[in-house]
This record gives sequence, C-alpha cells and structure tokens, in this order.
Amino acid sequence: MKELNLPNTLTIFRILALPFCAYALFKNGGEDDSWRIIAFILFFIVGLSDILDGKIARSRNQITEFGKLLDPIADKAMLATASISASLLGMLSWWVTAIFLTREIAVTILRFAVIKKGVIPASKGAKLKTFFQNFSVGFYILPLPSYLNLPRDLFTAVAIYLTITTGVDYFRKVLRK
Repeated sequence: MKELNLPNTLTIFRILALPFCAYALFKNGGEDDSWRIIAFILFFIVGLSDILDGKIARSRNQITEFGKLLDPIADKAMLATASISASLLGMLSWWVTAIFLTREIAVTILRFAVIKKGVIPASKGAKLKTFFQNFSVGFYILPLPSYLNLPRDLFTAVAIYLTITTGVDYFRKVLRK
C-alpha cells in the first residue's frame, strides 16, 4: 500500500503522539516544571517529524494524495493540542490561541473548498508562520525565567503577525483565480 510509506507513517505518528504530549503537560496540573520540560521535548519531537516527513517524501518521491491531505491536518492538530492545553493551564492567553486556530481552520476550509482545482501549497511565509507559532507556544509551555518573558512575547507577536498576514494571503490567492 503506497499510502503507508515512511513519510505518511511519520505524519500518523504525529497525530497519535499528541495525547502523550498533552498528558505530560497536564501532569500535576501543569505545575511541575519537569513534566512541562518533558511536554516541550515531546512537542518538539513531534514538530521535528513534521520537517522529516516532508523532506523524506520529496527526496524519495513518495508524495501521495493521502499525505497531502493528512499533513496539514496533523500540523493543525499539533498546534491545537499545544495552544489549547497551554491556554487551559493559564500559560498562554486565549486570544492568542483564538487567532492561531481561527486562521488555521479558515485556511483548512478554504483548502477543502478549492481542492478540486488542486492543492494550495504552503508558502514560505506560511512555513515561517508555523515555525513561529510552534516555538512561541513552546516557550509558554517551557518553565522559563521571567527575564525571558519579553523575548517570548516578541516571538509570539511575530507569530501573530505571520498568522494573520499569511491567512489573508491565502484568501487573496484563491480570489485571484
């Protein structure tokens, strides 16, 4: 079965690993720094598998329709799991989670609406957005000293800016067609 190649298996791994990431974050009410570090490491590993699956798929010519569909879903599931968990635990403001997830849901709906015309590939800005989103949420999960709050918040501001601008860009591209 061509769909169960290594890249798609990594994508499935990302989805199946998310409950373990959330479990580690919620362990002891999110108050245990050791478990928060473990949660960050688990989310980081899941994030690395996102990079690996794409590289492997392209280098081995193993890009499949299943992978094209599942990969963005896995990306959104990871961001949703991390940001909603961090917001539930009071680590990340809900309005940040709302901006991140509203954009992701809107772009996903847009992609499904125009899928017959072809897949909308992720732009370089969107890939950068994903990097900033994931690390900004990760910096809220990590128990950082307070002097790193400003750099963390600036990192998050960039993530919010990229989230909004790349979301608007997707809609502009579709409307131009």
